[in-house]
Amino acid sequence: MEMILGGQKAASQDGKVIDVYNPATGELIDTVPSASKKDIETALKYAKKGKVKWAETPMHERCRILMKYADLVEEHMDEITTLLAKDTGKAFREAKGEVARVPANFRGYAEKALHFYGSSFTPPTAGNERDLVITKRQPLGIVVCIIPFNNPASAFAKKVAPALAMGNAVIVKPASDNPLTDIRLTELLLECGIPGEAAQVLTARGPVIGEHLLSSPDINAVSFTGSTDVGLGIAEIAAKNLHRVQLELGGNDSFIIFADADMERAVQEAVMARAPGAGQLCAASKRFLVENSIKDRFIELLVEELKKLKIGDPLDPQTDVGCMINERAALEVEEQIQHTIVQGARCVLGGKHYDRTFFEPTVLVDVTRDMDIAKDMEVFGPVFPIIGFDTLEEAVEITNASKYGLNGGVITNDFKKAIKVAEKMESGSCMINGLGNYGACEFAFGGRKMSGIGREGICINLEEMSQIKNIIMREVL
Repeated sequence: MEMILGGQKAASQDGKVIDVYNPATGELIDTVPSASKKDIETALKYAKKGKVKWAETPMHERCRILMKYADLVEEHMDEITTLLAKDTGKAFREAKGEVARVPANFRGYAEKALHFYGSSFTPPTAGNERDLVITKRQPLGIVVCIIPFNNPASAFAKKVAPALAMGNAVIVKPASDNPLTDIRLTELLLECGIPGEAAQVLTARGPVIGEHLLSSPDINAVSFTGSTDVGLGIAEIAAKNLHRVQLELGGNDSFIIFADADMERAVQEAVMARAPGAGQLCAASKRFLVENSIKDRFIELLVEELKKLKIGDPLDPQTDVGCMINERAALEVEEQIQHTIVQGARCVLGGKHYDRTFFEPTVLVDVTRDMDIAKDMEVFGPVFPIIGFDTLEEAVEITNASKYGLNGGVITNDFKKAIKVAEKMESGSCMINGLGNYGACEFAFGGRKMSGIGREGICINLEEMSQIKNIIMREVL
């Protein structure tokens, strides 16, 4: 596959390519261009034209095209799902659920944009009582959408749909490991009538993008999902030109299970919170805080449930969990597990990778609140560290000791207790009686502390992808 610049497929001007492998098989499935500085300059040249052309397109026409796009994605559902499963190593059933979120997001943002109104008012200050102020929303301009490897389809939708709905031009930068799904989704955008200058895809290594694209004064905003370290670097680059940034970064979310919880549900929710995507989800629960009086029983049932999971070929409809994105990622998780064992934890299930990119579901016990994994070490794999606690206050203290604050979850039959935890948890969201990895496209998803800046979701993201224009009419009343 090739990049898409100005509506046309394009190779890199220096001929360099990036190999794309199926992480489950190691098979070379495609190559994509490795964009050069000249390619980035070309994309920016087109985008400057595209932002004007698309902004001048009436809102009803923009939204009609986005609705048409949602229909087209559904027509290609099986094709895109298969591509996503090959591209990421994600189980087919899980990949299909992710692709289904693409049309849901595009329809939702289009419907919201059609009814996204401004305001009018008379200022209540002396000397302004005859003035009339009206507001409207205008595009930011050029939005760079940097997509993570773990959810390339849904992240594409959450970034591109609101940006286009508000009249911005977008430059999509997929993850280098698996760019194919995002290229295909962009091809379908152009088929529906989005101007080629307003929706482009650059495939490039991260340092090239950071040095040449994000530092350009021609862009206006960056929407990034990825690690906190990379996000901090992006924020630093963007600050030099006061680019607007939307950063959805790392997490070490806690899942608090009280003694009065429905044990069966707690175990099921724990598995659903961590196993999907082989644990490679930013908002996956990564610390399991279990009240000490039920901890041993919870561990026993969790191990039993994890042993039932079918791990294997992502294209097999019966597979529950696929593989990790590459062997390097699997080795890093293995090192983090060993580090935690050295600090005093015990591994009672799993702990190793096999066949390069597959990883055993892993349960770590005797994890204490002072260990790295219980605070700021984010493990991006199917690992379940179990941390005991005795009181609500202790559980909240352990939770908030992390520098991260993305999502969280709590299970208890005491609703007042659940609300108290939700109020005190320093996170962007807290799910009651459910897993922390909650991703409905309507709500404002995002984190606190080192988990990011801004929110993504139909209820809020049109504001983040636009700016207010005030028009003041003096002495007209």
